[in-house]
Amino acid sequence: MKMTVLALVSLFALSAAGLAAAFQSATQVRHIVVFKYKADATPAQIDRVTTAFAALKDAIPGIVAFEHGVNNSPENLNKGFTHVYQVTFTDAAARDAYLPHPAHRAFGQLLGSLGILEEAFVVDYAPVP
Repeated sequence: MKMTVLALVSLFALSAAGLAAAFQSATQVRHIVVFKYKADATPAQIDRVTTAFAALKDAIPGIVAFEHGVNNSPENLNKGFTHVYQVTFTDAAARDAYLPHPAHRAFGQLLGSLGILEEAFVVDYAPVP
């Protein structure tokens, strides 16, 4: 009896781990990028960054969606961060391939060359149903 319970517990643990791994590999990943632009950044420069960022969707495999917007929260807790960009990837592997991709690196070079970014933060997550 003790052996049967132990075997069942072990089987359940392995099944749960397998399901978790399968869920993780099939789960989309959201990549949230939030920018605080310098005070002297012009709307045209910011539009150039946004257009270049949006173009990555067509240049890099595994990006299924791109959204962006400007903070409009009435809470005033954004600490100067104004522009939010969300990239949705098919899975974590697609996100991992995006990071060193030449188009992503070129975007980073453009952003740096404009000299308008004061600060940024990035968070990634897999949506939990």
